[in-house]
Amino acid sequence: MSGPHESGTFTALRGQLQDAATAFAGGPDALEGILLGMVDDVDRAVREPLEIFPVCHHSPASATAMARRLREKQPKVVYLELCEDMAPLLTELRNCRLPVAVQAFAGDVDGFPQDWAPLSVVAPITEASAEYQAIAYALDTPGVELVLVDRSADHVFQWDTGGVQTAEDTDAPAEAALHGEAVGVELGDLRPRFAELEEHLLRHGRVRHWSEWWHQYVEVPLGDSAADHDTYRQVMFLVGSLFRRLAPGDGVRVRVDEDRERYMWTRMREHLTATGTDPADCLYVCGAFHAVSRVEEFGVHGTGTFAISPRTATTWQYGLIPSSHAAIEAQFGLAAGSVSIASTEWAKSLKRTRVRPHRLEGQAGTKKASAKKTPVKKARGSHTTVPAPDSTAGDADRLSGFLRRPPVLDGLDEAELLGWSVDIVRAARRNGYLASTADAIAVFETSVLLARMRDRAKPTPYDFQDAAVTCIEKDAVPGQRDVRRLVEIMMGGDRIGQVGYDALPPLARDVHDRLAPLGLKLQQRGVQRALLDMASRPELRPCSDVLWMLRRLMPHGAARPIMGERRLGERSIQESWDLALGTHQRALIELGYEGVSIEQVLEQRLRRDAYGPQATTATVLAAVEDAVLYLRSRRLADELGTHALKLLATERSVDGAPEVLRRVRGLLAYYRTSEPALPAWIESFVKTGYAHYCTLLPMAFRDEDATVGQVAAMLGFLFSMESLALSLGCDRAQLELAVAQSHPEEPSRTALLWAAQVQLGTLSRAELRDRCDALLDNPLVVPAYPRYLSGFVHALEPVPGLADVVVEAVSNAFGRLPDAVLLPWLPLLITTMRSGAAELAPLLIREAGRVFPGRLATLDTWIPPWRTPPAPPATRRSQPGAPHHQGAALLPAHPATCDAVAELLGCTEGWTQADVPPASGAGLLSIHPTTCDAVAELLGCEGTWAASGSARSGAALTTGHPATAKALDSLLTTT
Repeated sequence: MSGPHESGTFTALRGQLQDAATAFAGGPDALEGILLGMVDDVDRAVREPLEIFPVCHHSPASATAMARRLREKQPKVVYLELCEDMAPLLTELRNCRLPVAVQAFAGDVDGFPQDWAPLSVVAPITEASAEYQAIAYALDTPGVELVLVDRSADHVFQWDTGGVQTAEDTDAPAEAALHGEAVGVELGDLRPRFAELEEHLLRHGRVRHWSEWWHQYVEVPLGDSAADHDTYRQVMFLVGSLFRRLAPGDGVRVRVDEDRERYMWTRMREHLTATGTDPADCLYVCGAFHAVSRVEEFGVHGTGTFAISPRTATTWQYGLIPSSHAAIEAQFGLAAGSVSIASTEWAKSLKRTRVRPHRLEGQAGTKKASAKKTPVKKARGSHTTVPAPDSTAGDADRLSGFLRRPPVLDGLDEAELLGWSVDIVRAARRNGYLASTADAIAVFETSVLLARMRDRAKPTPYDFQDAAVTCIEKDAVPGQRDVRRLVEIMMGGDRIGQVGYDALPPLARDVHDRLAPLGLKLQQRGVQRALLDMASRPELRPCSDVLWMLRRLMPHGAARPIMGERRLGERSIQESWDLALGTHQRALIELGYEGVSIEQVLEQRLRRDAYGPQATTATVLAAVEDAVLYLRSRRLADELGTHALKLLATERSVDGAPEVLRRVRGLLAYYRTSEPALPAWIESFVKTGYAHYCTLLPMAFRDEDATVGQVAAMLGFLFSMESLALSLGCDRAQLELAVAQSHPEEPSRTALLWAAQVQLGTLSRAELRDRCDALLDNPLVVPAYPRYLSGFVHALEPVPGLADVVVEAVSNAFGRLPDAVLLPWLPLLITTMRSGAAELAPLLIREAGRVFPGRLATLDTWIPPWRTPPAPPATRRSQPGAPHHQGAALLPAHPATCDAVAELLGCTEGWTQADVPPASGAGLLSIHPTTCDAVAELLGCEGTWAASGSARSGAALTTGHPATAKALDSLLTTT
């Protein structure tokens, strides 16, 4: 049954599988084809001249076999299944504490749909992984070249992302979200794609999830020291072929997988041709699923040709971000705690097999290497101390013996299991569980019992986890961590990686340098308190500026102010911050993809918000405020303000009117107090806004989509900016016409219109009170009265002087309506006020506190101001005999004051004698002709003074012109 390209190595195995297929199926059928095809896949991969090393992601067995094989073979070229454009970042791994993820990030896309942005691809790397062993060996061994051959990050999105898993579990802990919404790529994705097959394996393996099945039936047998390299390869080839041949016919995913395999083999053949490297000196590290590929391009002698499409014009940024075991599990759908358990098994495997792993020199969290790396000789004739492997060893059939070998019964390690039981009880007691020594014994015995029920001689970590949950977690979880989580922590915990300072992008390093005066270890995870006293330490003011910008740019919790605030025109002299930059290191690193400084990134984001397709006048004004507040850039503020003016002129709705009003008021107050003159753009904004809102006002009163708060904000803009707008050349007649053309039908808007009419003077307060009384007198209108009150409350925004009228309207409702009407009406009033005018309630409450009595005892005798009858106008009556001008009597009584005023005015005549009567008005005219001439000129009287002989006497003048004489007499006498 062997094909033309099949060797005789697995002839015996083929015969056995053929007999088994005949016995089970009763004759040749599809089962025989699958079984024999699996053997053919293994045979083909084994005979490939370029050695293929199949792996499974985050597998301790694969990592151990990789470390052993690299020391035996010492290849000169290592081909690795990883995105080829991530290669420059791998040298920075030595500056990080694993696990970390290599990231490709694109904020602006060119060639992809805009709604895909931002694009992100991550490839997590842990120490207990085969890819890290290959990377460490290649980077620290002189003469070894590391070549990444998988598709680029750009091609990941060019081809398809439907088969790539992303972390979307919103209920996962915060550590599981370290990768964000990035697309995950992994080396060695090995999991059944046939749901029925996975269910069958889990049921018959008596396990709960795939990670436990893989650990029990693959990791443990292959991790045994007796499993040599050839056995490992053939078993992994067989498992990969099984999952590949039993995969469902998902055409898109199969096409992507095959294109990836064509891509990788094309890149490897190109490199071999360009460098002339012997395939025997190379090692190809890839997932077991791709190791048994059946594409034509497979192998160094592949016949197919694959045209690699060019990348798009998208600019990609690359960096390292922290990762964690929980993030890896969430990214790729692994069982919770499986990566932590794999890390623990990796450490145990190293002790058991005595394999010396590869670690990068200077790797954070590892010990320094005791011996220098032995360089690999590139010359063909050079001698090496490493014995050459037998060329025929890899072709031997090790698979048949492995499949016939009974499982090795690993004896029970009582000391290890007892230690686990004691540790979990101790951890449970620290977390609030009422656990005791009896619970430790119960956990031990239950673990052994569960292992025997599942046909296992030695309890696995998963058996121990189930036993601990059964014996310790009774009814409820007393703390934040349940027993299952405590077992995961005990088995190694959720190890969280960290990107070192030297591996950070320039922006992140700049942030750490600028915050260095705080004296904090900002790279540590957790929350740290920073106290800034700028009064005594002015050098901390730049740190405050950086922290406020980080608060604006980074997620909530990265930089959180506890004391202090930053508003327009205000600066705090003392601040207190809670900083968690180490926890949010990924967000800080991704900021570095956008620029080299946080000022540059903030300016770019403000421009993006202002010039985006969804930008409104309110959002642009917010950007202007942030430019002034954080960047103190007059140039940027003027540019964005001019753009806001353009957007305002084109808007045809009033949705953003409340926000526009709030922003413009704040900016006007800031510029009026901080600068000698208003910027030109804000003057134009007020002028344009006045005309714009006057035009939209009648339509807004009738528009059902516009809320009463938005209409009130329009009126607030018009009334509060009226003085400035009129000084800039606007006409008040525009507003009067707009209000006159408004005819609302909804009650709240009707009340708002009445308030506007009162402000303009076309409606008096007495008439407004009469209209409110008429509403309460009409039983048909009473149910809608709360909406009228809502309009009055909103009117406090444009017309705050109506607060007393609103208090009166509410009080009259409570005083005049009967309980049968008031009680059902009260909930509607409360909900209307709360939902529609909650921010204006303080103004209403202050006015009510001013009007109503402050003591309960005076409430019974208190009369509301609007019910108090107006007092008659006061009249002044002079008593008989009293001087007509009491002010003149004060002058002789206080001569010093009069003398001082006379001296100030330059009067030198002095006081008149007491026995001389004062001159009359006509006499004063003759004494002071200059004054009379000035009055005559003012009144337009022509002529000159008459001669003394023809002059009429003062009495005659008084008789001829009594009104004029009386007015002049009063004026002059008073003066």
